[in-house]
Amino acid sequence: MASNNEQQNQAGRHQEVGHKSLLQSDELYQYILETSVYPREPEPMKELRELTAKHPWNIMTTSADEGQFLNMILKLMNAKNTMEIGVYTGYSLLATALALPDDGKILAMDINRENYELGLPVIQKAGVAHKIDFKEGPALPVLDQMIAEGKYHGTFDFIFVDADKDNYLNYHKRLIELVKVGGVIGYDNTLWNGSVVAPPDAPLRKYVKYYRDFVMELNKALPADPRIEICMLPVGDGITLCRRIK
Repeated sequence: MASNNEQQNQAGRHQEVGHKSLLQSDELYQYILETSVYPREPEPMKELRELTAKHPWNIMTTSADEGQFLNMILKLMNAKNTMEIGVYTGYSLLATALALPDDGKILAMDINRENYELGLPVIQKAGVAHKIDFKEGPALPVLDQMIAEGKYHGTFDFIFVDADKDNYLNYHKRLIELVKVGGVIGYDNTLWNGSVVAPPDAPLRKYVKYYRDFVMELNKALPADPRIEICMLPVGDGITLCRRIK
């Protein structure tokens, strides 16, 4: 039988979770989408979201509420020079492109051009394709080259990472040099299907289980990095924002 202290601790924990975590049901999440997200979703983003939903790898796409969040934060920051690692069909890329001024730029990198080109007609129709510099292939060699050249240090306002989770820490080591002081790096999927709190023997899908340790390693490393301030948000599959402070 639990002691009084244990009972009090459990009660306090449940009370905190219950009062501060609002998304307690799928219906509540659907309410957010239908009340706040979908009514104001730009038509090109809706078209790309519906197009991507038919793709066999649609689980890889950015959620609509996260797309709205990215669009808003970029506008609040007055971001102009950005980077995206991991593009897929381009939903988050389109959210970014629509938020940037007409002379804004996005360096976008993905190992699969075919997926990017699936969404490209929608991006072109939206009139924002000129803001995007797409590079096919692994991002790390490109980042290493940029750092070696020296002229890109501290030049990016915002960087969004939604790519291979086993390289997140390798990305961070490089991106912290490329983002400006006061700029933000956003790491997607930092709650990783909720698996970050699952017991070690939990029956997880193979890819979820494989990448979970890498996500959890990142989640431990970011709070220990004195060069950044962080904020982990339960938006989409979890996004951690890192603001460079030095």
